[in-house]
Amino acid sequence: MALKRILVIAGSDSSGGAGLEADQKVIAAHACYAMTATTALTAQNTLGVRDVHQTPPDFLRKQIDAVCEDVGVDVVKTGMLASAESIQVVADAFRRHHVSTSVVDPVMLSTSGYQLLPQDAVITLITTLLPLTTILTPNLPEAKLLLETAHVDSKDPENVDDIVAMARRIQKLGPKWVLLKGGHLPLTKGRVVSKEESEREVVVNVLVGEHEVTVLESEYLKSENTHGTGCSLASAIACNVASGMSVVNAVKKASLYIEAGIKTSQSIGKGSGPINHFHSTYTLPFSPGGFISYLLDHEDVQGPWKQYTEHEFVHKMADGTLPVENFRYYMIQDYLFLIQFARANALSAYKSSSLADIGRSVQQVVTLQEEIKLHINFCKQYGLEVEDIERQEEDRATTAYTRYVLDIGQSQDWIALQIAMLPCLIGYGAIAKRLNEDPKATRKGNEYWKWVESYVGQEYLDAITRGSDLIEEHAMKLSVSRVEELAKIFVHATNMERGFWDMGLSVGIKT
Repeated sequence: MALKRILVIAGSDSSGGAGLEADQKVIAAHACYAMTATTALTAQNTLGVRDVHQTPPDFLRKQIDAVCEDVGVDVVKTGMLASAESIQVVADAFRRHHVSTSVVDPVMLSTSGYQLLPQDAVITLITTLLPLTTILTPNLPEAKLLLETAHVDSKDPENVDDIVAMARRIQKLGPKWVLLKGGHLPLTKGRVVSKEESEREVVVNVLVGEHEVTVLESEYLKSENTHGTGCSLASAIACNVASGMSVVNAVKKASLYIEAGIKTSQSIGKGSGPINHFHSTYTLPFSPGGFISYLLDHEDVQGPWKQYTEHEFVHKMADGTLPVENFRYYMIQDYLFLIQFARANALSAYKSSSLADIGRSVQQVVTLQEEIKLHINFCKQYGLEVEDIERQEEDRATTAYTRYVLDIGQSQDWIALQIAMLPCLIGYGAIAKRLNEDPKATRKGNEYWKWVESYVGQEYLDAITRGSDLIEEHAMKLSVSRVEELAKIFVHATNMERGFWDMGLSVGIKT
């Protein structure tokens, strides 16, 4: 689906909790693309607004035109427009660029009571921009100011019906939809305006369209961290509408987003802190194609991985000092091990949901068949035929490792099975590469050298690439918590691999 483009025309909040800074966080959290046209700079923090520096209207026009003429816009969201001249620029831009969908947050008053929009600008907003607005999102003080300026009855509401009536009156000023936010007027359980703080139970937002009224109720949350809730709500609505939701569903989902943002917020500053904009955004700790590198760099993996890939068995094999009977026993056990690993790859093919993935798993089985030939040919040098090898009993290390992998395949999902097999797949390649490139550690041409050559050969490198690409492709669909679960599986499988080398050192073959 094409990336949805949201143009935010609003003021900047130097404290980051509201304005353009909050808007961009919300839009990023909704996986949309944010663009900005700055109407004003503010000097403010969580305690209040100290000063406002307006952007010249002509420069504001240039910002809007630059974005619309190049990137294009799906939805425009406006916040603090600062002046009557800026509002005229925005209304003109809506017409010239054929803006079909807009969410207008009529930012007039800050939470601390600072008037951000002069009275002449309020009049201009009503007469020029509201008739072009798709969704208007005033809070109750802003709604009252709009109605008073338009010389419409604006008595303070006392219940839900009064809030609905107020929204209806504002809708008559021009916008297609009005979301009247009731956060400034919490209600009692009986849905009337609370007189005491102890009576505050419910917050009601009223959404009014041409033929419908939707009342959205939520729990009253006693929190100091509500700075920027209006900006954030309007931007969330803009993203949801851009993504194809109906206005009603867009508002409902955005309201839940804000509610969760308040609940999960952390106090920042000495006054009204911001909400948590990223409560439902989970960033994977690796970039695309970097999952396996992340695993190998994982704090819990590094120790076991070093013990496995730099094991004494490996060093003795590289310099030719490993007793033949130990290597012989290892090769027999590895043959029995690979049979079970072939079963695991076949199970992987069965658990795959796409033909391409099935094919790659089947190809891994073919590679294992070629790997087994190496074991057979080596064992023949010592008078052992296939029948002799297959009559051998599995070592406990062989059984423990292979049954662990198969158990993961049976009890968990496809990706877990791949991770359980991964230390074997990439570990042998990493070991052989290091030994092949380190003349100090390796006596090339010794009787075990063919083992090293086989795991730096192109066929095995292709198998590593197939298996790694398959895992990397699916890793981007993981959750953060699942990544850590898989890291534990990788650590356990790596320890099992080390146990396989331990077996090769400590046990001789019995014939």
